[in-house]
Amino acid sequence: MNNNLDSRVLAIAALASALAIGLSAKDAPAPSAPVLKRDASPVTDGKSGPVASYADVVEPVQKVVVTISTSKTVRVPINPLLKQFFGNQIPDQERKEEGLGSGVIVSPDGYILTNYHVVEGADELKVALSDDRKFPAKLVGSDDKTDIAVIKIDTTGLPAVTLADSDKLRVGDIVFAIGNPLGVGETVTMGIVSAKGRSGLGLLNEVGGIEDFIQTDAAINMGNSGGALVDAKGRLVGINSTIISPSRGNIGIGFAVPVNLAASVMQSLILTGTASRGYLGADGQELSPDLAEQLGLPASTKGLIVSNIESDSPADKAGLKASDVILALNDKTVSSKEDLRLAVAEQAPGTKVSLSIIRDGKPATIAVVLSALSGNSSSSELLPGVSAVALTDDARRKLGIDGRVNGLLITNIDANSPYVDSLTPDMVVMEINRASVSDLASARALLQKGRNLFYVYRNGAAGFLVVTVN
Repeated sequence: MNNNLDSRVLAIAALASALAIGLSAKDAPAPSAPVLKRDASPVTDGKSGPVASYADVVEPVQKVVVTISTSKTVRVPINPLLKQFFGNQIPDQERKEEGLGSGVIVSPDGYILTNYHVVEGADELKVALSDDRKFPAKLVGSDDKTDIAVIKIDTTGLPAVTLADSDKLRVGDIVFAIGNPLGVGETVTMGIVSAKGRSGLGLLNEVGGIEDFIQTDAAINMGNSGGALVDAKGRLVGINSTIISPSRGNIGIGFAVPVNLAASVMQSLILTGTASRGYLGADGQELSPDLAEQLGLPASTKGLIVSNIESDSPADKAGLKASDVILALNDKTVSSKEDLRLAVAEQAPGTKVSLSIIRDGKPATIAVVLSALSGNSSSSELLPGVSAVALTDDARRKLGIDGRVNGLLITNIDANSPYVDSLTPDMVVMEINRASVSDLASARALLQKGRNLFYVYRNGAAGFLVVTVN
């Protein structure tokens, strides 16, 4: 072990000791990222023959997958008619909701990767290891935009997973999904990588949600969320996140967050407490064969032609120009808006990246120092604790909403939101104070302090609500 690695390990040990003796937040040292085991080599040379068993691959990985139990307090509103007659004399009731998910140990000192939706709103977290030891856990940080969360247990000497380079995955690679589906106990299922870079699926249900999923037919069921997707070398390639299924059971269409994206979010959550993302400040459109020919390029050229550059942004300062064609960011190919957005989001603010471009028919390279993406730019909150997104045709079909209905679809209401009694998930807000709404910006601009008149659609009918904004 080299001196730099020695110092990092000692720093982590010092932090754990400080927490154990109860140092105050003021006196405690700044957090340092865990030392991760990485192996970026390809999973196979493509020439190896079939094997009779993967037991030797799977057995060590089973030791790093944990079961996460959650508990949270949920408000149960009383009947509105009772409130009308008795006012606040009858308080809302509370009940405990239990949840179950999975997680993956990524460092010997107790850092665990899981899903945001596994730990969302939890008052209490408990972790059960494969050797049946149980620990209380604390939430280090979470990110709803990628469905990633980091929790920590207070122990050392744990087995830790090795991280692969998920960019090197190929469609057809064998993968294993490991977790605790439906609470039956730790389970291993096998499949292949069915597709890479799945996006635009609306699975995160968030404005600004970052979707770059690995799709697999390895069976993933409720309780597998947050568990490991590993390759044929037993290396972590993804964090199992969600499925598409009309029955909520596995039909072979499962999705995992690539480990490269998950690891970058994890580092930010541990070091800063937030999911800081890089910001470029440039936008464009996919280079079509017609556009390529007009620019004097081969029709087969793949890239993103820049159409908009924000003033004083990192792209502007670096000298990027409209009509430049972006081919790659560092070593990641860029052929669409989503490709560029994901490549930038994986980088930390302050990172210097290299853009491979074509300008005036000639290849060039531009160095750009990314800044921080404002957390407010992609906020999905309409009111405190109330998340909403613009109603899409896909959401209309899934929820059976009349095609003439337009507005904001409420996707989630926190249990502690002051609006939990008046608004409900899957409700569409069509108007606020007699003005139509189409996006969050217009809706927020229409809200006023005090009583607001909402025109909403729910359960197949339209109606009015009075919503008081404090």
